[in-house]
Amino acid sequence: MKETGKIWMNGRLVPFGSAKVHVLTHALHYASAVFEGIRCYSTPRGPAIFRLDAHVERLFKSAKMYSMKIPYTQKQIADAIIRTVRASKLGECYIRPLVYRGYGFMGLTPTRNSVDVAIACWSWPAGESKTGTGTGGIRCCVSSWSRIDSRSQPMKAKSASNYANAALARVEALESGYDEAIMLDFEGNVVEGSAENVFVVKDGAISTPSSSLGILEGITRDSVIQIIEEGGGYVVESAIKRDDLYVADEIFMTGTAAEIKPVTSIDRIRIGNAKPGPVTRTLRRAYADAARGRDERFSEWLTPV
Repeated sequence: MKETGKIWMNGRLVPFGSAKVHVLTHALHYASAVFEGIRCYSTPRGPAIFRLDAHVERLFKSAKMYSMKIPYTQKQIADAIIRTVRASKLGECYIRPLVYRGYGFMGLTPTRNSVDVAIACWSWPAGESKTGTGTGGIRCCVSSWSRIDSRSQPMKAKSASNYANAALARVEALESGYDEAIMLDFEGNVVEGSAENVFVVKDGAISTPSSSLGILEGITRDSVIQIIEEGGGYVVESAIKRDDLYVADEIFMTGTAAEIKPVTSIDRIRIGNAKPGPVTRTLRRAYADAARGRDERFSEWLTPV
């Protein structure tokens, strides 16, 4: 990672390499942290942060579910994110706000520890993620690890602890020769990728796992649904089974880092003709136009830096 600009920590900007925490920070030991992943894009009007307000709102909701009172208002955090991006001097970047229990007391109970906030950003080229590169799509497997659900912990929160489960699935997929994992819940329903939402196209219909299954309600997922609806289409939120994946015409995954990523095979079974399908290609172009300020219908999603 190239250290560029500065990192915002509890109200002040510090040099990138000096943004440090104590080794006994509570979050390091007990995963008592929530976070967001946000993108800033180059647009015809200059750098702009994509759906900043929606991300900040979800950050506060995640913190609330973990009894963490953020010592700043949503506007203060949004302003801090803008300030951090400006300090980076990057035309495009990935942004990571992190809320975590800090150093002070050790032990499982977190409530005596301060709630600290850090905001960092770095260069992470759009359309490129750790789950495959380029436009050709990715090869997925159905993970042997079940996706934990809201009976275990709040799955609608974007929390560090949730991603321990996801990381097991990601590592298993990579070590088995795949690019990404798709996770099922304990009832065999398709839930998510390790860090993405899943969409299935079959006979012209587009479906995605229902929010009632305890998925993380992705900002990119919501953006794609709104783009589809704006174009006169609709998305069905429903239960999707493993075998529904194998007979799909197209499958794509969405996330801030991945944006819209076509899936060309699952468990080495070809999806469609093993190439990005027409629906996926159309949505990738439409999403890029919205995120980069080329579609005025979605201009309210962009916050100028």
